[in-house]
Amino acid sequence: MPEISAANLIPESFDFRGSTADIAGQIGLIWELIRAPLIVPLLRLAVYICLAMSLMLFIERLYMGIVIILVKIFWKKPEKRYKWEPMRDDLEIGNAAFPMVLVQIPMFNEKEVYKISIGAACNLSWPSDRIVIQVLDDSTDPIIKDMVEKECQRWASKGIHCRYQIRETRGGYKAGALKEGLKHDYVKDCEYVVIFDADFRPEPDFLRRAIPFLMHNSDIALVQARWRFVNSDECLLTRMQEMSLDYHFTVEQEVGSSTHAFFGFNGTGGIWRIAAINEAGGWKDRTTVEDMDLAVRAGLKGWKFVYLGDLQVKSELPSTFKAFRFQQHRWSCGPANLFRKMVMEIVRNKKIAVWKKVYVIYSFFFVRKVIAHMVTFFFYCVVLPLTILVPEVEVPKWGAIYIPCIITALNSVGTPRSIHLLFYWILFENVMSLHRTKATFIGLLEAKRANEWVVTEKLGDALKNKSNVVKAKPKKIGLKIGDRIHLTELGFAVFLFFCGCYDFLYGKNNYFIYLFLQVITFTIAGFGYIGTIVPTS
Repeated sequence: MPEISAANLIPESFDFRGSTADIAGQIGLIWELIRAPLIVPLLRLAVYICLAMSLMLFIERLYMGIVIILVKIFWKKPEKRYKWEPMRDDLEIGNAAFPMVLVQIPMFNEKEVYKISIGAACNLSWPSDRIVIQVLDDSTDPIIKDMVEKECQRWASKGIHCRYQIRETRGGYKAGALKEGLKHDYVKDCEYVVIFDADFRPEPDFLRRAIPFLMHNSDIALVQARWRFVNSDECLLTRMQEMSLDYHFTVEQEVGSSTHAFFGFNGTGGIWRIAAINEAGGWKDRTTVEDMDLAVRAGLKGWKFVYLGDLQVKSELPSTFKAFRFQQHRWSCGPANLFRKMVMEIVRNKKIAVWKKVYVIYSFFFVRKVIAHMVTFFFYCVVLPLTILVPEVEVPKWGAIYIPCIITALNSVGTPRSIHLLFYWILFENVMSLHRTKATFIGLLEAKRANEWVVTEKLGDALKNKSNVVKAKPKKIGLKIGDRIHLTELGFAVFLFFCGCYDFLYGKNNYFIYLFLQVITFTIAGFGYIGTIVPTS
């Protein structure tokens, strides 16, 4: 068989030392040479894979849509499905009728919000001798540490059992702090632990509404409340986040709770049975989603979870693009990394039913945490634009238009008030799918940034001071070019602009309308004109 070399593939007439026009012409010849035997089959395969992933996501969304309708119409509320009785004062035994509860508030340099969260926890309606407020402060700023400690002392002076705890190192980050907090002697008498992040503000009746589920149902390990956002109207970025998270709580958490008594713990705004935490192996810091890790391990032990959609806790959304990107990296990388580490453990588990295994592996992990990110990015930002340059490869309209529209409509049920922002939400989600897909691959491959943990910046009351907050305007002081200019987004804007122009001139499907709008969104993100920007001074 004759030896094949580059000379056999590239004709001798190709000379790359000519003018720019000559080089462009020669590149065009190479493109035509490899197009039919290589590009077309590969792109067609990519289209088939993307269509398959789209169908998987479509079926998942349709299934959850049907289930949530059935739940709302026919299912009983959690108070009816499980044994539940309101908390009442007992004159004979007094406060002993109330179980001992530990409230953990992990913190890291939370200058803007520490007073709000500590105050809300200390104001919970529960006998003061049956509750312990534990502030786990990993702050590195000595001034902030002093402020937090004094706030704890202030509440302690009022008769509240408020403990201020620090560690020598931040080993394990949040998981390490929560694990260390459970080791103290005064925690041994506590049956339940409530976790609130530093920006969370529970209502006084939070414990009285949630604890009865754990008291009267010995097989329940977790009661999860719904998040509500105090700054959802701060800027367009927070409105987009509200739309995504409302769907997660309204549909995903509700469906998981109603059908399998399983869902991912959201890391805050929930109450755990301490015995369940210990049986599941305690907090682990092997991924950046220690909350989901614990929930999956507890679920494999046979424990049940309850989601209470009408029990709501106020919290704050990240309103700066930088903070949001870091958060999304952690939320996308962590689940993928956990899936890699636990999939075989789930398969081999003998305590849960086969259908629950299928739900956890396929629906909870594979479709929602892997496929959803990848199909959004590869199909709508890469493969579909490339088919414009290679007209031999066609994407059926049901895959390019109809299925995405139905999926988008199903996603909109969580936030009806933002229905008019739905189209921009699609464009923004496509931009963010770039980062989520990258983070998903990092998690699956356990690459360098797999365990990167950056605490989400919280602005708290700073949002009320409009003189300190500028929307969609660049920083005037302390600006770093890397904080504002994102070359990857700008690169995709150029790529999509080229594809859009080509479709406008030679195409037949009018994809250029979508592409030009997506170009604008990528460009806005690329130059950092998203979210709230707080000047450094």
